[in-house]
Amino acid sequence: MIALGDIFGIGGSSVISRLFGQQMNKEAKNVSGFCFYASILCGIVVTIFMFILKDPILNFLGVNKETWLYASQYYNIIVLGSTFIILSLTPSNLIRTEGLATLSMIGTVLGSILNIILDPIFIFSFHMGAQGAALASVIGYILSDFLLIYFTRAKANRLSVSFKDCHIERKKFLDIFTIGIPASITNLMSSIGVALTNRYLVVFGNENVAAMGIALKVNMILLLIIVGFAFGAQPLLGFNYGAKNTERLRAFIKFDIFIEVTFALITAIILSVFAPYIIQSFMNDAQIIQTGSLMLRLLVLSSPCVGIILVFTTLFQSEGKALPALILSISRQGVIYVICIVILSKLFTFHGILISQATADVVTAIIAILIYSKQKTVTR
Repeated sequence: MIALGDIFGIGGSSVISRLFGQQMNKEAKNVSGFCFYASILCGIVVTIFMFILKDPILNFLGVNKETWLYASQYYNIIVLGSTFIILSLTPSNLIRTEGLATLSMIGTVLGSILNIILDPIFIFSFHMGAQGAALASVIGYILSDFLLIYFTRAKANRLSVSFKDCHIERKKFLDIFTIGIPASITNLMSSIGVALTNRYLVVFGNENVAAMGIALKVNMILLLIIVGFAFGAQPLLGFNYGAKNTERLRAFIKFDIFIEVTFALITAIILSVFAPYIIQSFMNDAQIIQTGSLMLRLLVLSSPCVGIILVFTTLFQSEGKALPALILSISRQGVIYVICIVILSKLFTFHGILISQATADVVTAIIAILIYSKQKTVTR
């Protein structure tokens, strides 16, 4: 769902930031209106198809008879809320193009805080279990949507959520999807990567799947901050590319890489040192603590490479260069990861699965650098 929301959120913000750089404000307003209502329509379609394909999807995600009831309960509520989830990605990304990053953060964070508050109430007080966790998530997204829509209407001068502003020309429509689809694929590959990891690990026992789930959640905190830095720079990259301000664009790229790599490296060291204590805070089981600590250390090991990948991915998205963005989007947790986990699991079995993501990160970072070095962009 988040992957689909990125089509309109990231694809739209890429187009809008370039239009702002070209002083084409009316066209930018129309793009924002189109993205808003297109994301709602997409959410409705997704709800229908995900209910039709429920069993195949849960099977693909690695659900077995022991976890089917809980996964099914969670799935039903999340699918009902898919429109709110997909919609949230649009205004949260678009208002950043007007420099309203703080308001975007407030809308998203308050929804998350409400989710955190409601989780224990629904799960334990109301005895709703997995359904309660899903319902808390959906209500959190609904709050975020209302706040972000309000901020767009009240604070954004060059954006719109009005239906009368949703008409765009064919070229802008294609531009949104040309950049939005590669951005979407990045998150889609993440879901596929987790599903693939679970399917390979489940043969070694559910406790290893649980340990990887914890390690992935902790690593996701690090990755989301890295993603935040990368996408925070995207409107600046797009604006300066549209305005043909080469010198400033180069400065942003260098600064972005420095921040990403430095932060990732320092955080990776801290997480590696305290890995056992972090895993124990989730589940106090000796085997899961030992295995989960190893998993977490191997995941964060390559986080500086992820930072490099994200810098160049957002750069290509901002410049409207769909093919390089697509290549990077399908590599790290897609094509390259599949190749790595297939080969390394055969060579090193269990430990081969654990080192697959780090290996894929390093290979994809090298690919990103090579592509950038060959691109005849304004940055050279």
